[in-house]
Amino acid sequence: MKVLVSDKLSEKGVEILRNGGLDVDVKTGLKPEELVKIVGEYDGLVVRSATKATQEIISAGKRLKVIGRAGAGVDNIDIPAASKQGIVVMNTPGGNTVTTGEHTIAMMMALTRNIPQANMLMKQSKWEKKALEGREVFTKTIGIIGLGRVGSVVASRALGLKMNVLVYDPFITQELAEQQGYELVSLDDLYARSDYITVHTPKSKETIGLVNKDAFAKMKDGVMIINCARGGIIDEKDLLDALDSGKVAGAAVDVYEKEPPENWSLALHPKVVSTPHLGASTHEAQENVALAIAEQMVDYLKTGLIRNAVNAPSVAPEMLPKVKPYIELSEKMGTFFGQIIGQVISDRLKKVSFVYTGEAANVDIRPVTIAGLKGLLSIMSDEVNYVNAPVLLKERGIDLVETQTSKEAVYTNTIKIVLEFDSGTRTLEGSVFNPGDLRIVSIDSYSIEVIPEGYMLVIYNKDLPGTVGRIASIIGESNVNIARLFLGRDRQQGTAILIINLDTEAPRDVIEKITQIPNALSVQEVAV
Repeated sequence: MKVLVSDKLSEKGVEILRNGGLDVDVKTGLKPEELVKIVGEYDGLVVRSATKATQEIISAGKRLKVIGRAGAGVDNIDIPAASKQGIVVMNTPGGNTVTTGEHTIAMMMALTRNIPQANMLMKQSKWEKKALEGREVFTKTIGIIGLGRVGSVVASRALGLKMNVLVYDPFITQELAEQQGYELVSLDDLYARSDYITVHTPKSKETIGLVNKDAFAKMKDGVMIINCARGGIIDEKDLLDALDSGKVAGAAVDVYEKEPPENWSLALHPKVVSTPHLGASTHEAQENVALAIAEQMVDYLKTGLIRNAVNAPSVAPEMLPKVKPYIELSEKMGTFFGQIIGQVISDRLKKVSFVYTGEAANVDIRPVTIAGLKGLLSIMSDEVNYVNAPVLLKERGIDLVETQTSKEAVYTNTIKIVLEFDSGTRTLEGSVFNPGDLRIVSIDSYSIEVIPEGYMLVIYNKDLPGTVGRIASIIGESNVNIARLFLGRDRQQGTAILIINLDTEAPRDVIEKITQIPNALSVQEVAV
């Protein structure tokens, strides 16, 4: 497989890619039109912030399976376009966490003590001591918007400086904040009480322009603003107005709406300490993200292991042994079920539900659900994968429901897939007996323990004497070996289900002969 590295990457990272058995080309500084011409040759693309993986470039990447971002931010990648094309987008969120958090603290201190201005004047042989009087951060209040990886680093360092730490983050609990020594507050409360405000949220349609003129109006007079997250989260024009009016005493800015800035007014403002997106620019961070993205690319392209994907569920390496059997079972169940229900899925399916019980409810169910969807929808398209399966489901207006319960029934753990059609529902239930023993344990109303593996015949028949024997004889006469045979029935002399594992694919005439048995109701061959 071939990988293109289109931005500068540590040599150690490139070495990991090559040692992983990948054919690597390093071509940096390509213009968009140049990248469009060659990207179709590659299975993987590694970028940093310089390359813009636009819809046009992604569409041209006919072989692309993965785009790896050596860094945390992925706003230079068209994720919806990648997802629709089935391309995994990975980043390295932990690789530059510490260095970006440290840069935020450094920017706060530089702003507070007028260090850049003092340095510049000293270089001009000017001793302006009185004009450069600063502040202490001791006992001051810092408001942190977003307590993710970087926000957590900033918060812990601020506590070390004996600052009061306020946090706004709708995805953490009061208990967690209190355990870590922070005060969880509303956004308006954070604005009103903070002497310093720093943002550490992702850039999204919800956060663009989050800190704007309305927000500044709610802040203390003389507040100081720091942005080492993403340009555009703080409205640059509104920040300039707040600086000019004196509402904001100073700002430290590392990121901009356009990089490099098209309008340099903010960076040139005398009350602004500005740096050219240096948050992740340390030797350690660049090495960390290069090594991490290289290892992730090799893992995915060689083994299919997804880590740190932004458009597909990832599994932490330490959790993989526990989650992997459920992922495998779910995909096998989906593949089995998709073939059983046939083409009806394309126009009559309304809702897909995944119900997890017992031990199965205690793992990260997101990758498990998506594996099941991939198997289920594979009947619809040869191009369905872990990334685009949810997209395909949504495009068809099919609802997805996930339910978890610790309550156990017959088995200690089960995954149940429920398909709701206009005419009724179908169910399939499976269980992990142990990591190497995966079973389907019920199909609709039939209890049956089936090993979902290889070629399988699924036969519904009348529960009458001699039926199973006749079916087995037909298979044996055709020189096809039966590996395993499983039986289930709804009631005595009612309808039975017979599932047979075969060593090889059944010839067409075998299926036709079984269909002609008087007691046979239906015969399907399934490959899992």
